[in-house]
Amino acid sequence: MTSNPAVTDLGASREARGIPGQDGGTSSIPRAIEGRDLERFRRYREYLEYYDGRRGAPATGRRERALSFNYARTIVEKSASYLVSAHRPVVLPEDDSAEAAARARAAEQALLRVWDDNDVAHLDMETEIDTAVLGDGAFKVVWDDAERRVVVSAPDVQGLHAWWIGDDVRRVWRIASRYELSADEYESRYRETLRARFGRRPATVDMIEAWTADRFELWVQGELREARPNPYGMLPYVIYPNVPRPKQLWGLSDIEPLRESLAELNRALTQLSRILELSGNPIAVLENVEEARDIAVQPGAVWEVPEQARAYLLDLLQGGGVRLHVEYVDLVYRTLHDLAETPRVAFGDSGGDRSGVALQTELDPLLRKIQRKRLVRTAAFRQRDRLVLRVLEHHTGQRYEGVRTDIAWGPVFPRDPSLLVWGMS
Repeated sequence: MTSNPAVTDLGASREARGIPGQDGGTSSIPRAIEGRDLERFRRYREYLEYYDGRRGAPATGRRERALSFNYARTIVEKSASYLVSAHRPVVLPEDDSAEAAARARAAEQALLRVWDDNDVAHLDMETEIDTAVLGDGAFKVVWDDAERRVVVSAPDVQGLHAWWIGDDVRRVWRIASRYELSADEYESRYRETLRARFGRRPATVDMIEAWTADRFELWVQGELREARPNPYGMLPYVIYPNVPRPKQLWGLSDIEPLRESLAELNRALTQLSRILELSGNPIAVLENVEEARDIAVQPGAVWEVPEQARAYLLDLLQGGGVRLHVEYVDLVYRTLHDLAETPRVAFGDSGGDRSGVALQTELDPLLRKIQRKRLVRTAAFRQRDRLVLRVLEHHTGQRYEGVRTDIAWGPVFPRDPSLLVWGMS
């Protein structure tokens, strides 16, 4: 397993790394991505169906009722709220000199302004949920000429394609981003009519941006509209996994290990619900009766049956049968929480009075999960901040060399204010 999370490499140019230049007769980007990453995109669609509650319910007949509890959404959002509850950028000087400290302060103030302009805290929460569901996350950092500022966004990984060098998935050298624009948005952004370019005006326009460290290409409806040198000299993307897969760029979704538990929980609860429903509307059982009419199950009802016949109500609750179903549901429920690494206590069910140490011990699986994810997020956010500083340098002329970016995370759980009063941590 790689020791560092897979993030986009910002190293030397493609020629310096021995990769043929884009001008060397390579195939067009639209053809290169056609049919690429289909299995990854299929997984994304499946995970989104679980998150939206459209998958995991038991199969039933047309008249049968099926229960579907959306634990996938609940667990994903609960974990995300713990992970990115509080964080901010930090810039460290390269040495102890006053000049280095001044450069670090200036860089940190610039980053804080960009974070505030782009509402990065909210963007990170939104992206964290998306990353946990799909298994992959991405950021893009570019300059907006109209607004004269750095724009930080989170492109949909369902439209991203990446190429890396040999067997080193951390050294990405080309990224293509595919998305759609409405006809009005395209004409407003690029100041040209679609009819003049294509002879017609489609409702939506297929857009592909292709980036290398040296070159930028823009493809519209499969045609190359623009090709020019990359103004940043680097890939303006950060791609990172939710949880790394060994030797792979693309990560693992939080929903992947939960799928069977989600489906089985809904099936077991649906079955228990049907038993209780039938028990509330009991079934009349007649033995040794060839024909029956006017048999009503209601208070005060009188049944007339022949001799040798027997009539009774079917009791589905006798013998403690329901308890077996409830115990099985509890077992599946426990399995779901174990696989999600999110104990029930994280939802406020402490099971009685417990000490803080006892609660922290019970929450240890969730803490470990958040620590693993924060390792990946720290590397991704640090690289995003380095991109921000690089773009600022290119467009403002301000220099930020000799500084190191980092992320300051807040505590996962709130601290007791009374301990802080007495100087305890």
